[in-house]
Amino acid sequence: MNLPNKITIARIFLIPVFMVVMLVPFDWGVFTIDSHTLPITHFIGALIFILASTTDWIDGYFARKLGLVTNLGKFLDPLADKLLVSAALIILVELSLAPSWMVIIIISREFAVTGLRLVLAGEGEVVAANMLGKIKTWTQIVAISALLLHNLPFSLFGFPFSNIALWIAVIFTIISGLDYFMKNKHAFVNSK
Repeated sequence: MNLPNKITIARIFLIPVFMVVMLVPFDWGVFTIDSHTLPITHFIGALIFILASTTDWIDGYFARKLGLVTNLGKFLDPLADKLLVSAALIILVELSLAPSWMVIIIISREFAVTGLRLVLAGEGEVVAANMLGKIKTWTQIVAISALLLHNLPFSLFGFPFSNIALWIAVIFTIISGLDYFMKNKHAFVNSK
């Protein structure tokens, strides 16, 4: 197994660690800044999420730079991304930090695009992520990170950054999903 795939697998193994830190009721106290509080477990969870998200860029960089792009990597990398983002979003709903309807839109898009990729793969087509898909992923990561941090430091200034970031993520999720389906609508045309 090559280095990029090991990094991707490390990202997958960070997901249960992230979940335990976020969901098990550890009493590690809170950070208090002015009147704003952030549970230490949420801070640590945010750091784990950010670290895991960063490995997505790192494994891709090494795979391209060292010529180590493999079919296993093409399978594991998007799977790891979807598992990490889905776990984080579901946790945010559980903690009442994100509205469920927005999370449903994001996760539904991921399932739909994964299904379309499977259909295309069955026909021998592999569709790489385009720029809209990459923007979608990074807007989701930024929004999730801000929500995990309870909008700190922005809440100190009364700026709802995490809410705005989540709206932007949902918008790019919808746009990139529509773009993906429109560019690959031939997968639904019966050729017989």
